Amino acid sequence: MRDHTTLDELFNTIQLSGLFPDSKTFCDSIPKVSLEELQVAFTTMSKQSNFNTAEFVATYFTLPEKAGAVEPSDQAASVEEHIERLWKNLYRDPSPENTGTLLALPNSYIVPGGRFGEIYYWDSYFTMLGLKVSNRVSMIEDMVKNFAHFISTYGFIPNGNRSYYLTRSQPPFFGLMVQLLASIKGSSVYNEYRNVLEKEYEFWMEKGSAIEIEPTKQLNRYWDSATTPRPEAYKEDMHLANSSHQPKGELYRHIRAAAASGWDFSTRWFENGNDFSSITTTNIIPVDLNVLLYQLEHILSDAFAQTDDLDKAVFYAGAAEIRKELIEKYCWNESLQTYTDYNFKEGKSTGIVSAAMLFPLFAELCDADRARSVLKTAKEQLLKDGGLLTTTRNSGQQWDAPNGWAPLQWVGFLAALHYNDNELAKEIGNRWVAINRQVFARTGKMMEKYNVVDVSLEAGGGEYEGQDGFGWTNGVFLALNEKLATLK
Repeated sequence: MRDHTTLDELFNTIQLSGLFPDSKTFCDSIPKVSLEELQVAFTTMSKQSNFNTAEFVATYFTLPEKAGAVEPSDQAASVEEHIERLWKNLYRDPSPENTGTLLALPNSYIVPGGRFGEIYYWDSYFTMLGLKVSNRVSMIEDMVKNFAHFISTYGFIPNGNRSYYLTRSQPPFFGLMVQLLASIKGSSVYNEYRNVLEKEYEFWMEKGSAIEIEPTKQLNRYWDSATTPRPEAYKEDMHLANSSHQPKGELYRHIRAAAASGWDFSTRWFENGNDFSSITTTNIIPVDLNVLLYQLEHILSDAFAQTDDLDKAVFYAGAAEIRKELIEKYCWNESLQTYTDYNFKEGKSTGIVSAAMLFPLFAELCDADRARSVLKTAKEQLLKDGGLLTTTRNSGQQWDAPNGWAPLQWVGFLAALHYNDNELAKEIGNRWVAINRQVFARTGKMMEKYNVVDVSLEAGGGEYEGQDGFGWTNGVFLALNEKLATLK
């Protein structure tokens, strides 16, 4: 099924029918006939008094299969062995043509698993960390080539390879993917991907994401070019809009921008406590997004320096320095002694303590004094039995307490290492690896997220059930295991 704007009435009828608990299921279904035939069939049959939605879908659509679940055999004695089996299960062949909503990709790739049967942008970086440990370098290279293909084809990297994701991106980790590949294959990798790296940067600096925070100086926000309900969460978005005082178009864009952030959803984006209907994502300058763009500017500077294009090397180095100054000015919260997001519409910090505060340390952007304060806050407020909390707020949203997520454990682990707090790094890494092992022993699964407060409970919250598979959990588990072995 392609974007709902094509067959609006059909899409609306099926998504609001309650037939599918997860709205994404129908979005990923493949019509068995042409769209023209589908339209004729629906127009004719929906007028009949005995029209049955379930029968219509069964007749005219092939539903997606769940991706990634692997039942461990009795002999599967370790998480490591299970992950090696999972790589094969999460593998996808190149897709030379668009099929339904699935966008073509020229090379093979790894999907997250569960309901996520397509490639995802920022997930893939953390998956690649594990692929490196597993010595699957050709897969890393294939995935980097796929993301370069996205940039060359669409001008940016969409949220995932689905047509309904073509209005937004995700946290810009492509530069770090290229850096990872270069660490394996050598610096010539930068020359190969320099131009597409620059093109991605230009996408982020376009109107929409880039905000002039001071005259001629810009910071970025998450953005989506559409102002309609997300097709993959259609009924959920419409339901929220009906309970919100915000204009529907504005609300939908805030929701979509939060999906672009990868933190979908979190009180980071809410104006009023735990009230989802107060979401105002596009009013917020996120600290993590701007740190990632700071890293991309440095990577671009280094890449152009290698080709003796000193003008561009100097330009991007200068852009990084300006961004660093702005991050320090607008995202440092003196009263909390940590980094927070900045609401540029209100001209003040959001005041929300979250694991995003660790990104400046992950990128080695800040000085030692500020780093010590951030790590102290992380240890006191975020570190729990199973690893780092996402935020300190318990809202029922999946990117809030009590949940922890693999990518943020990796960021926090390296943040501590970069500022010589090996003890905290070991605590973060060991606690996360331990909860991965405990849940695997209990369930036989590698999960999308974990309850780090009470390790005897499963993680919850969000718009869908907890998913197993799971790409970035596998990747971070393997990478942390390898790194922890080197720490004394």
